[in-house]
Formats: sequence, C-alpha cells, structure tokens
Amino acid sequence: MKGVSISTILVPGASAPAAINTIKSLKMVKYPVRIVSSDTNPVSAGFYMSDAHELLPEIESKLYLTRLFEIIAKHKISILMPSSGYDIYHYSKNREKLLKLGALPVVSDEKTMETCRDKMQTFDYLSKKFDLPFTTLDSRKIGRFPLIAKPRYGKGSKGIVKIDNENDLKYIQSKQDDLIFQQYLPGTEYTIDVLSNLEGEPIIAVPRIRLQTKAGISTMGKIVKDENISETCKSVAKYLKIRGPCCIQMKESEEGILKIVEVNPRLGGGTIFTTLAGANFPAMILDMVKGKKLKIPNISEITIVRYFEEIVVENGKAMKYDLNLV
Repeated sequence: MKGVSISTILVPGASAPAAINTIKSLKMVKYPVRIVSSDTNPVSAGFYMSDAHELLPEIESKLYLTRLFEIIAKHKISILMPSSGYDIYHYSKNREKLLKLGALPVVSDEKTMETCRDKMQTFDYLSKKFDLPFTTLDSRKIGRFPLIAKPRYGKGSKGIVKIDNENDLKYIQSKQDDLIFQQYLPGTEYTIDVLSNLEGEPIIAVPRIRLQTKAGISTMGKIVKDENISETCKSVAKYLKIRGPCCIQMKESEEGILKIVEVNPRLGGGTIFTTLAGANFPAMILDMVKGKKLKIPNISEITIVRYFEEIVVENGKAMKYDLNLV
C-alpha cells in the first residue's frame, strides 16, 4: 500500500465512544492528518474534536451511499476508519467502489462481517475450534438457569438481559423477537483489542479486564499481559480472516474457563485504553497504509478510569470555558 495518501481520514459514528477514542488516538500521531467525522446526530461530540464534520442520513436510507460518496469526493478522503458498528457494513459491501474513489476502507470482507454480526453464526463457526458458551436460538434446548438472552444481530450490550427462571424467559420472549440464548458466565470479563494487517495477519492483541461498565461501555479497565489470552485472540482473528482491528469479548465460566462471547470487527468503545497502554491502533493503521514496517509496541499494565468531559457549543462552534467561573 505504499504511496497511498493518508492526509484525510473519515471517522464515522462521531457521537459514540469508539469514534471519539479514534479521534483522540489520531491526534497523537507524529505526522499531519486531517480528521473528518460523520454521524446522523447534528450535535455529535466528535464533530467538535475534528477538523471537519459531515451529517449522514440513517444507515437504512437509500441516500446513505450517495451522501457517503459525496463526502469522500468533497474532502478527498483516503482512509475510512472502522469506528462505527453500522457504517462498517456499507464500507465492506462497497469496498471496490470506495477504492475507485481513492478511499481505503479498513474493514474485513462481507463474509467475515456477517459471521461477526450474526451471533448465532459466530457461535456455529468459532465453536468448531474455540471455547464458547452454549448458545441456541431454540428456547426448548435450555437446560438450566440463569442464562443470557440477547438480540441475534445486536450491537454492544443493547438488549442483553439475564434470565433467572421460566417466567423471565416467557416474559422476554413476549417482548423481543430474534433472540439467542446463551450460557451465563459469572466470572471475570475481558475485552481484547486485536490488530491484523491489511492482508489479515494478526499483529498484536491487548487484553484488559473490564472493571466497570456503564451502558455496555467500559468506564474502568486494567490492561493485563496474558500471553495465552493474546495468542488465542490472534488465532480467532486469523480464523475469521479479520482485516484491520477487532475487539473480542471473553468471560470466565463457573469453572474458570475463559470463553469467547462475541467478536466485533471494528475499533471498540475502549480503544483509547489500548492507545494509552502503548498500542495506538489508529496510528498503526496509518503506518500500515503508508507502507511502514510496524514495530510491535511494549504494553504497560495500567489501569484507566474514564469520566465525562463537557464541550460547550455556541452558534455551532465549540467554545472554551473557564472552570473558575461561578
């Protein structure tokens, strides 16, 4: 990929943590980059952290692709970062069209994307080789409680509920369709950020313990050096033929066996944790596109605590404010 321009990068999903993490990480790179963010929300936090921003219609809209192509042409976008759990599927499906426009989508092929999106497919494919919790679409196959119910095509932790008995099961089935049912895992939960090169060869995996989560997003985490976890997740990424980044969720069973819960083929909501530990995935992606030989960074076993930060907007622009004002 030598010679590809890296001057202007599109970061989708600017109202969500993954994109904001990506923007923060990109601002740490050592050479000039221009960041354009996109979202359907006109007051997205990431808009006020970027060099430019653009509104997109909803992902289901027939106008989405037309608008995306307009943005790419207008800003001469050269790289599309996989920072949104919605846009990435359009990026993958329209990869050849995007490449003809001069924009490289750092995403996996459609088959891989669909395997990760459909949590039942994820189980069927990965359980042939790796440890996964029992998973089924058929509630009649449930042998014990508690268990977890979640949308088959869900994103993040939306719609995930713990079911303790038959009454809970009947209730959730009356409220939601297209659910999968999964063994409840009570132990320590991990997120592992994995980066593969543009040919699908895993480069690095950085595990962290999820010490605290709110609305499915990690608000406190501890980076850990665990070779077994790292190598397992690199094997998962290679088996799935992941291109670029992915984040893998794992959790311990009652017996202490670490099992793969899901794989998201994109940058995750906790990407900044890995960046601060020493592995800046967005920067490494830019280096890969530039054709630079990647140096595997040393990882620090640090704990990160997150907090809210305010952006004051006036007349459509982010304003500086004084904390000493009463």
